Order: sequence, then structure tokens, then C-alpha cells
Amino acid sequence: MNSQTPTDMRHVESWVFDLDNTLYPASSSLFPQIDVRMRQFIAEQLKLPLDEAFALQKRYYREYGTTLRGLMLVHGLGPDAFLDYVHDIDHSVLDVAPALDAVLARLPGRKLIFTNGSERHAVNVMERLGVAHHFDAIFDIAAACFIPKPQPECYVTMAKRLGIKAARSAMVEDIHRNLVPAAAMGMTTVWVRQAGHPDFHVLGQDDTDLSHVHHITDDLVGWLEGVAPAP
Repeated sequence: MNSQTPTDMRHVESWVFDLDNTLYPASSSLFPQIDVRMRQFIAEQLKLPLDEAFALQKRYYREYGTTLRGLMLVHGLGPDAFLDYVHDIDHSVLDVAPALDAVLARLPGRKLIFTNGSERHAVNVMERLGVAHHFDAIFDIAAACFIPKPQPECYVTMAKRLGIKAARSAMVEDIHRNLVPAAAMGMTTVWVRQAGHPDFHVLGQDDTDLSHVHHITDDLVGWLEGVAPAP
């Protein structure tokens, strides 16, 4: 059963955090920049009008887990040019996150990033937030051989690469479908639920089956403060 109240998480040795729209709010103006640049990249590469590029972008995201995966499989496009283009954005729109910094300092165990984006983008985000020094490793889309969440094989690869024991780990995500494989592996799952999240409409998600979600919060920092030992 999922809970909105933190419970005893002393068994957790590894905290696996998603990056975009998880470490920072989905209401931030950062990810919309990426969204626009994906559309522009598709339009330029496939010689499409922007509206058709947008429709293709979202269809590939729904069907393949990432737009990039669809572009690679259907059109044979290489990943490097795409990732460089879409992550060439203004990270200064993110606010520094002192409260997140403080609670991560109190949270026992390793902190890791598991993202469908690039390592460079993850570093830029974490440095802007002021939390990069808390994280021991980044498992990005290249490390996953461009097989994205929620494909189960990339979770297995991530766990092996980072030496994670599923039963002693927790995964924190803003998209609850991405927690399905984590829960199946035995990880404790935390969904950061945010009203108006842009991906909910695209993915056609609803909240009717959350059996794979152990904890739900609309305030990541507040939830972690309930888990971390008192200062």
C-alpha cells in the first residue's frame, strides 16, 4: 500500500534519484526548453513542419520511452547530436536549492542519479541546484546503451553497474510508470506527484493502479526531511 507519510527507511543504503522534474519542480522553466529543442531538432533533421515534429516527438516518447529512442530505431539517427542539441539550454533558470542540499547532507546512504538524459546535462542541473557534491554516480542514457526507462533491462544494468542491492535501495521518480520495474526488482519506490505535470497528458497516465508505488509526495524536500535523521 502506498503512503504519503514517510515510514522507517533505515534499510535504504542507496538512494536512486531521477533528475528532470524530480530534483527540481516540474513547474520550472527548464524542461520546457528541452521540449522545444527536441521539436526543433526533429523538424530540422526530418524536414518536417514544427507541428508535425511535435506530434512525432510525443508519439515516440509514449511508444519508446524517449523521443531519442524512436529517432534511433525508426530513422537511424545517432544519439550524440540529439543530446548535445536538446541540452544546450539555459540552466540559470533553476533556483539554487539550499533546503534540498541540507536534507541530502542528512540522508544516510549513497545518492545516485538515474536519468534518461545525458551525464553532462545532469552535472549542469546538479551544479546549478548546488547539490552535485552529494551524488556518488550518474547513470545516464549512454550508460544504459540508449535503452531508456521504463524498459526493465536498463534498471538491471544500472543496478549491476552501480552495485545496488534492490531490497536495500529506494528510487525517487516524477513519472510513476518509471517505478514499475524498480518495484518489480524489490526497490522501495517514491513518486513525486506534481499537479499539472506536462507528461501526464502525453503518457495518458492516471492514478487507478499505483500498486508499484510505495510512497507518494508532492514535496520531495519535506518527505526527505521526514526520513532523514534530525540534525
